[in-house]
Amino acid sequence: MTPRYGAVTIIGVGLLGGSLALAMKTRNLADTVRGVGRSPRTLDQAAALGIIDAAFFDPAEACRGADLVVVCTPAAGVPTILDAIRPACSPSALVTDVASTKAVICAHAARTWPAPLRFVGSHPMAGSEKSGPEFATPSLYEGCVTIVDAAPRATDARARITTLWEAVGARVVPLEPALHDALVARTSHIPHIVAGCIARLAAAAGDVRPVVGAGFRDVTRVADGRPELWRDICLTNPAAIAEGLDALIHDLAEVRRMVDEGHADALEAFFEQAREARAKALGEP
Repeated sequence: MTPRYGAVTIIGVGLLGGSLALAMKTRNLADTVRGVGRSPRTLDQAAALGIIDAAFFDPAEACRGADLVVVCTPAAGVPTILDAIRPACSPSALVTDVASTKAVICAHAARTWPAPLRFVGSHPMAGSEKSGPEFATPSLYEGCVTIVDAAPRATDARARITTLWEAVGARVVPLEPALHDALVARTSHIPHIVAGCIARLAAAAGDVRPVVGAGFRDVTRVADGRPELWRDICLTNPAAIAEGLDALIHDLAEVRRMVDEGHADALEAFFEQAREARAKALGEP
C-alpha cells in the first residue's frame, strides 16, 4: 500500500533532504512539505526549486502537526534535534533520519522517546560528494539500498518507515545499529578517510595536474564531500572506524614490506586477492 502523508517536515533541505521531498512530491506522497534550515539563502533556494512549501528556522515549530519528520543533518547533531522536537511531535508522528551512523542515534532515541517508539533510524546509501538543494533530484533513491534499524523496539513504526523508503524506490535492508556501523565503517567511512589521505599525499608532491588520470579521480572523488558531515561520522562511529583503520594500517605495512624487499610473487598475490575481494564485496562472479 502506497503511504500518504498530510504534512511532512524535512530538517535539513540539502541533497538528501531535498531529494526525499522531491521524490515524495513527484509520487504524490505528501500534501505539504515543510523545510527546516539555518540559512535563509538555502531555504529560499529550496522554495524556489519547489522542494518545500513552507520554510522554518525552528525545528520544533516545523514539527507541530506533522505526520512525518525526517532529520537530514550531520550525524552528531541528530540527538540534539530529537530532543528539541520530541515535545512538539504528535504521538502518531513517524520520525526517522538519514545519518550514516546509527548506534548512537538509535540508542539515544530508545532512551528518551516514549513507548511505543515512533523514531526508526534510517541510512539511505545514496548521495554524492555534492551538497545543497540545487543538486536534489527526485530519482536519488531509486534502486539505492536503505538500511533501517532492525531492533524490535518499534515494529509498527519500522514497517511504515520501510514502506516510505520503498515508495521512493529504495531497497530496504534491516540491520541492527551496531552491526550497521561496523560494516559501513569498512565500506564507506574508511574509504572516505583513505580518499582524503591520497588527495593530501598527491597535493604534498606539488603540481600533479599533468599526471592526474581517471584512477586518481575515481579513488579521491568522495574527498570532495562536506567536511562537517564526515567529521560527525568519525565522531559518532569511533570504535568501528578505529578497528578498521588498524587493520588497514597492518595491510599497508605488509605491502610496504613487500615493496621494500622486492617480493614480486607476494605483490602479485596481494593484487589478485584484492581483485577477488572487490568482486566478492560487489557480488560479482
